[in-house]
Amino acid sequence: MSESGQKSVRIITLGCAKNDVDSEEIAGVLREKGYSVDGSKKPELTVINTCGFLESAKRESIEQIKQAVAEKGEGRVIVAGCLAQRLGQELERLAPGADSYVGVGQMARFGDIASSVFGRTAPVIDVEPPHHRWADVATRARTGRPWSAYLKISEGCDHRCTFCTIPSFRGDHQSKPIERVLEEARMLAKSGAKELCLIAQDVTQYGFDLYKEFTLPKLLRELNNVDGIEWIRLLYFYPNRLTDEVIEAMATLPKVLEYVDIPLQHTHPETLRRMKRPWDGDRYLALVEKVRAAMPDACIRTTFIVGFPGETEDEFNHMVKFVRDSQLDRVGAFMFSREPGTPAHDMPAQVAHKIKQDRYDRLMRAQHSISLAKNKAWEGRSIQILVDEAKDGWIAGRSFRDAPEIDGWVYAQGDAELGSLAEVTITEGKDHDLYGHLEGVTPSKRRLMPLQMASPKAAQ
Repeated sequence: MSESGQKSVRIITLGCAKNDVDSEEIAGVLREKGYSVDGSKKPELTVINTCGFLESAKRESIEQIKQAVAEKGEGRVIVAGCLAQRLGQELERLAPGADSYVGVGQMARFGDIASSVFGRTAPVIDVEPPHHRWADVATRARTGRPWSAYLKISEGCDHRCTFCTIPSFRGDHQSKPIERVLEEARMLAKSGAKELCLIAQDVTQYGFDLYKEFTLPKLLRELNNVDGIEWIRLLYFYPNRLTDEVIEAMATLPKVLEYVDIPLQHTHPETLRRMKRPWDGDRYLALVEKVRAAMPDACIRTTFIVGFPGETEDEFNHMVKFVRDSQLDRVGAFMFSREPGTPAHDMPAQVAHKIKQDRYDRLMRAQHSISLAKNKAWEGRSIQILVDEAKDGWIAGRSFRDAPEIDGWVYAQGDAELGSLAEVTITEGKDHDLYGHLEGVTPSKRRLMPLQMASPKAAQ
């Protein structure tokens, strides 16, 4: 027990930014109930917020559970989140010894969940179908850099991509009411946030379940008026719902960043049909051209899956050609992961790992020179950054082109306050990062690597 007499709690967060937000809400609820969320090495309660997206994430979560159980002594362990929801009773068999296994969407009642594990010996498995109980805004406990915050605007997903497990454990799409999003944005601004990263499985679907229309443009107009917020970044778009109205809002609202992260997954029509994804490469190219016509400097990012079942050499080459034709700023790729419970798991013509690896390497090589050229095109230009680090006459931060924990950095000679917005003149574009200097600073001829940027995700 902590010196204050409160039970000490450690929260371990695995997976994506959505889990980060969930953990902050859990921490806030527990503090409201009198717990000390202090990251103690010998806590009385450990909460593991698990990831269940891919098999690799599943293995990591199970290892963390086993370690926490081995170290708990007289303490208690609660396993929460995606993997608990996905596996239920099976997770207790794979990683026994926790005191409770709790599914997703239950942040608001975590005080009761935590209290229930003390004075009881038999584990409880609580994985009812997801119904997201949004925690009170004021209870969210911020972690990480205070000037940048994720804001979850919806949960779950109505799409049924054949490779994806998320709807099976996050449930159908549920929007957060617009009034609550705005209340949370104002709270985050008061806590120091200048950048809001709006996150959802599909931001373009926002509001349809509540208001019977796609409400993202309206939400952006409202958020654009929140005092203290300077940048609004969106993650992630669904291709056939990136409408003219959404593009116009992004192009005209001064706080909305011209950053388009739109996971396409593939470009060949037959592969996309097997994936149950919309459109094809030609329509994707037309969409890219439409975005660039409205926002010439827009940073467009996508991710692809290589080695999807049945992917032929021609289908793969179709994707490589799209990469060369589209000239996207950023491209990421994943080798197809065969996830139990998804239709793709049982599809014929599974692609061998060696072929997947080879195709992954070829795709990334095709993008490498494009990304480098995009960065070099900024040489001689000025770009605004949000300063994340400062040391020995250098600053490092992110521009509108750089999402937290995903993209590159802008390094600049000069001094600026952490969390401030600074204008940087770019002198050199490299593979992933940009280098430059602040106005009035004479750049040294010898460039030293100034800062080793650590992940901003903070342990709670």
